Parts: sequence; C-alpha cells; structure tokens
Amino acid sequence: MAKAVKKKTTPKKTSKPKAKRTLAARVTAACQFVRHWALRGTLIVMALVLLWISYFVWFNPNKTPYMRSEQLRIGAEVDHEWVDMADIAPVMARSVVAAEDANYCEHWGFDMTAIRAAVDSGGARGASTISQQVVKNVFLWHGRSYVRKALEAGLTPLVELIWSKERILEVYLNIAEFDDGVFGVEAASRHYFGVGPEEVSATQAARLAAILPSPKKRSASRPTNYVRKRTRQIIDGAATIRRDGRASCFQD
Repeated sequence: MAKAVKKKTTPKKTSKPKAKRTLAARVTAACQFVRHWALRGTLIVMALVLLWISYFVWFNPNKTPYMRSEQLRIGAEVDHEWVDMADIAPVMARSVVAAEDANYCEHWGFDMTAIRAAVDSGGARGASTISQQVVKNVFLWHGRSYVRKALEAGLTPLVELIWSKERILEVYLNIAEFDDGVFGVEAASRHYFGVGPEEVSATQAARLAAILPSPKKRSASRPTNYVRKRTRQIIDGAATIRRDGRASCFQD
C-alpha cells in the first residue's frame, strides 16, 4: 500500500508589516495635514493683521483701548476729539518729535541709538519711539509684559511699512494722554490754554510736549521748574530739527 504523501503547508503571511506600514502612512498623513493647516492658519492670521493695520490708514482710531479703560476708571467720558494734521500747528508736531523721538524721520520704528543709550544707562532712560507708542496704544494694551513687548516689536515695523510717517505722527498727536482723562492735542490745547491746536504758540506747544510721558504728574498750565526747563529745551530742539531736516518726513 503506497504511503500517503504529506502536503507541504506554506505558512500564512502575517499582516503585521502591512499594519505597520499603514500606521506609518497615517502618521505621515496626519503630520502633513497639521502642517498644511498650521501654514494656512498662519497666513490667515498674517493677512488679518495686515488688514487691521491697513484699516487705520484711512479710518481714525477715535477710541483706543487705553482711553476706554480710563473712561471706566474715572466713570465719565474722556475729553477727546480727533483733529487732522492740517489743523494742528506745525510747531506742535515738531515739539512732540523733539521731546519724544528726535530721530523720528531717520528710523524704521526702533531708534537703535536711543536703545544703546538706554542700555548703557542701566535702563534709567526710555527708548520707546513714537511709532512704538502708537502701536501700544492703538493695537495693544498698557503695562509691563513680555508678551506685549514681543507683539509691539512685531507690529511696529509693519505699521512703519504700511503707514506714512505723517500718519503715524497724526495718530500719536490725537491719542496721546495730556492729563487725567484728556487725550489728543485738540482737547489738551483747549484744556490748558483755551485755544485750538492750530493756534498754539511755540511755548505752548513745548509745554504740552514737556508733560509727556507723565501727564498725570505734570501740568502745562502750572509748570514746575522742571517743566519750565524742559520747555526751553524742547523749543530749541523743535527749531533744530526744522533746520537740520529731521522734520522733513512729516512737514515740508
């Protein structure tokens, strides 16, 4: 009787390698999906930020976040009215630049000379430019915060790129605080001197600039010896930047 021949059985192929490949493919696809939407989200945020900044090229920021917070603090409307640059005495604009940011026309948002001087003085003096102050007041909030400073550092060059120097200064002159609840040169000139911003003299303009950036501690109508001394310095500085061309980016 012939012996039965045993059939060789081939081992069944395991599906584990295929499963591993499928898992790896899923992880890769998930990573690509996340990267795709992260990039898209970043581009969308950047586009919205650019639109936000561009909006204020044509529309005036009549109430800043700081104005609203002060309004809540004092429990009354703040004294503020927008006025175009054409209706502000040229000496007022020069005085503020001389007092706050003499190299305003020469930098792109950050005054590196002032920053180095501030570092050398151990932080005893400020180095914030008019552009940075506009960004802080229009788009951000007050207070010491690394997050705010980082956002300010990112937004300031964009504002310098999109807005003109004249527009930045015009906004600053309209949102700067000059007394408790008093914002902008229109309200400030009437509050302290009883005249409109187009009528302020060189001394009055320098007085207003001299109380910055501590308007709650200083007065333009009741000047201390410090404010009087600072006023004389600003009058000289305003005349200097007019002569040497450092006012050319916002005045003819």
